[in-house]
Amino acid sequence: MATRRRDGRNDRSVRLADGAEPDGNREPAPCGGTGGVREPVGALPPWMRLYFYGMHGVTLDVILSSARTFLEDNDFRLLGFSSPYFCVVHSITHFALEKVYAQKSSFRRSPLVFHCIFYPSVYIGLQILIGNPTAHTGSLSATQIAIQYIIALYYSKVFYRTITRLQYHPPGDGALTEKRDSDQGLPGAVRFAFFGMHGFLDEVLFTSMCNVMERPERSQGGYTSLWSFLIYGSCGVVVEKLYVHLHLERGWSAGRRLPVYVFVIYSWELCWGLALRHYGACSWDYTHYPLNFMGLITLLYLPGWIFLSLYQDVLSNVLMRQYVITSPKIYFWYL
Repeated sequence: MATRRRDGRNDRSVRLADGAEPDGNREPAPCGGTGGVREPVGALPPWMRLYFYGMHGVTLDVILSSARTFLEDNDFRLLGFSSPYFCVVHSITHFALEKVYAQKSSFRRSPLVFHCIFYPSVYIGLQILIGNPTAHTGSLSATQIAIQYIIALYYSKVFYRTITRLQYHPPGDGALTEKRDSDQGLPGAVRFAFFGMHGFLDEVLFTSMCNVMERPERSQGGYTSLWSFLIYGSCGVVVEKLYVHLHLERGWSAGRRLPVYVFVIYSWELCWGLALRHYGACSWDYTHYPLNFMGLITLLYLPGWIFLSLYQDVLSNVLMRQYVITSPKIYFWYL
């Protein structure tokens, strides 16, 4: 999906039945791996984890800041904020935190110490060091520390535990549809969440660039809306299904697919805009742009829609090469 300019201010949780671990006695090694821990064959490559960590971090920034904005202003546009800088910071810090998570094996006799004390301490310390993106002050308040503690528990108990179970078939390593008998592809809910989070990243990057061009003397972050998660997530799934049907099944070229993509995207943006505007929750307005219709869509952004529609084809190919290691005694919870 693509980005747009706005007015306004800048499945299933991992649960091990009867305490059993994958492969009968232990869970997969962390993606990062340290010391004698060996990275599992087919684990997500580093570039893919960095990409996902940045996107996921921006999503948390947007959720926390939009919640604060709503509580302060009762604004149903649900505007949230982040920046390209914090996207990079999230990628690097969580890539480093893989090494911390890998130390969990040293706390086998006292896992609560790792999950409730050791990992949260390191995580919160890093948040203070890099500067918390959801705080307007230079330091974290007690409430913000409590929120960061909960997020740290989520990372150690859910997030990394899920990431270690995602595997990847690189290009040339079999067909896209190839799967092991004990594995399954990414569920639809995960793909929906991926496209929704990617929509947050798109809009934060785009609005950041616009703010810099308009006010170069000021360092500006970007913004989006929580509603964008539903818009991008749902439209992304539809466009992906079109890609599978039109390209993989019928062999249509990119030139033939693009008009269909663009029609769906503009229709999606218009319908969601009409619905949100009815409730005073629409976060974009193109009335001051040329070639607009009802202030909800504009041909001015057509090149951006085309570029990001084709980029989603690339993302869809990547997602089709990912699968989940499953076990009869394991259930997964995904973002």
